[in-house]
Amino acid sequence: MTETMLTIEMANTLTDWYRKNKRDLPWRNTGNPYDVWLSEIMLQQTRVEAILPRFIAFRRALPDIAALAACPEDELMKLWEGMGYYSRARNLQKCAVLVRDRYQGTLPADPLELKKLPGIGDYTAGAVAAIAYGLPVPAVDGNVLRVMARLFSIREDIRQPETRSRVSSLIAGLYERHPDLSGSWISDFTQGLMELGALVCIPNGAPLCTSCPLQLFCQANKNHETAVIPFRSKQKSRRVIPMTVLVIRAGDRFVIRRRPSDGLLAGLYEFINLDGHLAPDEVITELERQKIRVLHIRSLPSAKHIFTHREWDMTGYEIMIDPEQTIPENWQAVTEKELKSLPVPSAFDAYMNCYDLRES
Repeated sequence: MTETMLTIEMANTLTDWYRKNKRDLPWRNTGNPYDVWLSEIMLQQTRVEAILPRFIAFRRALPDIAALAACPEDELMKLWEGMGYYSRARNLQKCAVLVRDRYQGTLPADPLELKKLPGIGDYTAGAVAAIAYGLPVPAVDGNVLRVMARLFSIREDIRQPETRSRVSSLIAGLYERHPDLSGSWISDFTQGLMELGALVCIPNGAPLCTSCPLQLFCQANKNHETAVIPFRSKQKSRRVIPMTVLVIRAGDRFVIRRRPSDGLLAGLYEFINLDGHLAPDEVITELERQKIRVLHIRSLPSAKHIFTHREWDMTGYEIMIDPEQTIPENWQAVTEKELKSLPVPSAFDAYMNCYDLRES
């Protein structure tokens, strides 16, 4: 018989599996909603393995909401360096300020209140409410969508909000039928769905069905449909943006500038860059327009950096100028030590690494 609801037998089977097989992660079992919230924001668009050391460093530097709210912007961006989507860090701080001022420094449990805060949508509100507070609220991320789509043979596009709503309704239905479920069970079940999607019902490659606690319930497995479920429509192709990156050296200093306070990589520091792929003589001409006299120019390796909807295709040059040269007002010459301490996005890693400018 085809299942049309998430049964307590399925849910208990998954929760038992989670309790025996869950990974030891630093934000689990701390009893601190701050840890759940911070980890969920960090995990957006980022793998667990990539954020583990960053979470620990961030948490050590900013141990609570009050510390996050008071953190200087450059320090915050430096702590976030390498995780991308820097607007997440700014929203974290905006949220922390509001929580400090309105909720006595503790994240509210009510998902409706949570969704009023910057950077918190349906999923993050559900995750904090269910995992940190044990409330019967669905939390549907990509892992949960994949698990539930296969479990119930849902063929609709999982990019569509209607599909997410259907999955949320299946989870909400379980809670409605079983109102006496404990908070700790709800927390473990919620994390179990996510963990199963991360470790077994994996996003890339064939799912590990023989290791899945829900194998006997899974309709996609029974019907040999795991290769085609879930269905995910294609995203629009990325726009490729050619650019020329200039590592300008003024004696023992590097010339950089700060990006605008809004838009992509807002407020972070970058090497001077120009539109298009320019030849050496074109670079010299462009700098002369800025009244910069080039003493020497040499090629650096080309590099690419992929964002969600765009790709930077970079040509690079090292430019030597006179240390006494006047530079434009919005540029600044900094020492190697100063540059290492500033938040420079990972898009420029290829050029930072040419000079060993990342802190080890």
